[in-house]
Amino acid sequence: MTETASEASPGPASYTAARPGLPVRRLTVLYDARCPLCVHLRHWLQRQRQLVPLDLVPAGSAEARRRFPELDHAATPAEITVVGDLGQVYRETSAWIVCLWALAKYRSRAHWLTTPAGRPFARGTVLAAARYRSLVLPPCAPGVRECAAPPGGPWGPR
Repeated sequence: MTETASEASPGPASYTAARPGLPVRRLTVLYDARCPLCVHLRHWLQRQRQLVPLDLVPAGSAEARRRFPELDHAATPAEITVVGDLGQVYRETSAWIVCLWALAKYRSRAHWLTTPAGRPFARGTVLAAARYRSLVLPPCAPGVRECAAPPGGPWGPR
């Protein structure tokens, strides 16, 4: 996938500017390790055949901070963030689409999700996931590095 302005939000100034036409060779997915849905999707992504390798790293972790020191790590647990090997930064709906694009079985679906017909479906899916997360994860207090555990243990409410 080559980056266009509509597919990725601009990365921090220290990232290498993506050059049109250069292929994405690797993606890093920053996911919320406290979210049962996010952890489930992490495992699902790992089981899929990947056309573009995915590195799955907990958002806000020491590893994420080491790899991407210029990112706003307070924001990454709140919204899925995917970083390309050339510094492309994808968030929210675009991040989900680029994850699917990296998978052999879902690449054509990812292309469809970028069309005028598919984009509302992709956005609706992201909104549904956000709603689920709001139900199973307690809100974090501003400025707190670690949030309370989800109700019902690591897998959410029972």
